[in-house]
Amino acid sequence: MITSNSINDWFVQNFGEITVEQVKSWFIYNPDEKLLFNTGLFLGLFLVFYFVYAFLRKTFYLRLTYVILFSLFFYYKSSGIYFLLLLLSSVVDYGLSQIIYRETKDSTKKIYLVISVILNLGLLGYFKYMNFMIVTYNDMFNGHFALHNIFLPVGISFYTFQSMSYIIEIYREEIKPTKNYIEYLFFVSFFPQLVAGPIVRAKDFLPQIYQKLNLTKQDVNNALFLIIGGLIKKTVISNYISINFVDRVFDTPMNYTSFENLMASYGYAIQIYCDFSGYSDMAIGIALLLGFKLPANFRTPYKSVSITDFWRRWHISLSTWLKDFLYISIGGNREGTFAGYLFPSLFFFGLLLWGMSNVNESFIPLAIAIGSIGLFCLTFLLSKKKNQTLVTNFNLFTTMLLGGLWHGAGAQFIIWGALHGLALAVHKIFMELFPSKKEGSNFFWKFFSIVITFHFVVFCWIFFRARDFETALQVINNIGQLTFEPEQWKVIFLGYKNVFLLMLFGYVWHFLPEVFTNGMKSVFDKTPLLAKAIVLGFVFWIVYATAVAGSQPFIYFQF
Repeated sequence: MITSNSINDWFVQNFGEITVEQVKSWFIYNPDEKLLFNTGLFLGLFLVFYFVYAFLRKTFYLRLTYVILFSLFFYYKSSGIYFLLLLLSSVVDYGLSQIIYRETKDSTKKIYLVISVILNLGLLGYFKYMNFMIVTYNDMFNGHFALHNIFLPVGISFYTFQSMSYIIEIYREEIKPTKNYIEYLFFVSFFPQLVAGPIVRAKDFLPQIYQKLNLTKQDVNNALFLIIGGLIKKTVISNYISINFVDRVFDTPMNYTSFENLMASYGYAIQIYCDFSGYSDMAIGIALLLGFKLPANFRTPYKSVSITDFWRRWHISLSTWLKDFLYISIGGNREGTFAGYLFPSLFFFGLLLWGMSNVNESFIPLAIAIGSIGLFCLTFLLSKKKNQTLVTNFNLFTTMLLGGLWHGAGAQFIIWGALHGLALAVHKIFMELFPSKKEGSNFFWKFFSIVITFHFVVFCWIFFRARDFETALQVINNIGQLTFEPEQWKVIFLGYKNVFLLMLFGYVWHFLPEVFTNGMKSVFDKTPLLAKAIVLGFVFWIVYATAVAGSQPFIYFQF
């Protein structure tokens, strides 16, 4: 017979006794224990939050205020006192948006928009790029400026971009401002997507605030399916691969064989996908339980048949943001601008300097620099519409360069963005010269295109993952020395058996035909609600049981 004492004994045996200090730790910021979706603490707090939320579902401002307070607490548990930065930023942006909306003169409206953009990017620039700029200046001019001890608030890039989109859409007269500050703060601070996206557009999210809250059975099914899948991706696959293999190799690549470096590169490709898409799935699922629909952020990106297709499938909310608010703003495919020409020119000039400075050691860097410049020039010189293609490619390259810089302050991120920008330009001219090779024209060409695109993306991920540019080159150089040694490979496979099995599981899951995933979703939908709850509980138990060295932060928290 199950009694309260037996339940208590089971709880203490599995989770330990709850002390006053432990309860305090649930509500006080600890930089080593951030509040993550894949922790038992979040599950407990969310269940209590959701219980009250259900009673407030028929209210409006009381419900909005309640969610705002939980969102600010959620952000406090992620970044401590810097939740005040989010509040300060929201007050300034809300005030400027009201001024822009009421202003009738276009020139004055533009001045206020520029002020808003400068304030937002200035804030982002200080926290994220100040030390990068100091290091760059010291290296270039033999300076001696000391680095600042700057804390990077979690997700600052995400809520900055989201807030900027709100003001820009008001300036473009695509939306009207919210009726008051509470509604705006709800939009900016909405906790499911606050710290790592998806980046929500105001014109897509704000109308949902005013709609009657309506949570259907299908919404609950979709939400639970996404949350369960996201938890498995993040905790079971991504965390294990990262801690037990990928991090070790990328920290000291020269201590590992060429084959291990290669497998670590493949491992990171599935790790970052499972990490980021897992977070997005959980964010979308949790938002759905609250009655809000967030946009899909991933569509099996490694099935892409071209780099252009990849950016339609990877981090969709960021790629559409960059297209709508950066690419179009600097001219798009219509006209060239100073900014559009400036950044690619600076990049290629720097690349050339890098090649020339290393010419005494090796001609390879200079050959890479000259080859890159030549290849980029060919992408518009071979076009029938040279002028338009030149403008398009420069603006595209600028967008990807700044997109790389958005991800992190380091040369490796700039290179990552540049590689994608160059690849996009190459793909455009390839499609113009060989129109018969349209995406998906036949099975063999599609298969070949997927393999080539995937391996190019994996190559680029090496720069993205490495702690600096030199480490990335070490990994690439190590892989370049790969030889066929089946006996050695067998030993490595056996040594990392669990890691490689999880990698295989992740890739098989990713490449499953859509009909299979739809079939699994259909079976899940027909499962009784109690069984779904048991499955969710079982997944959380797996999360708890497989936790290694505490919960691992999501990769995109650093951006």
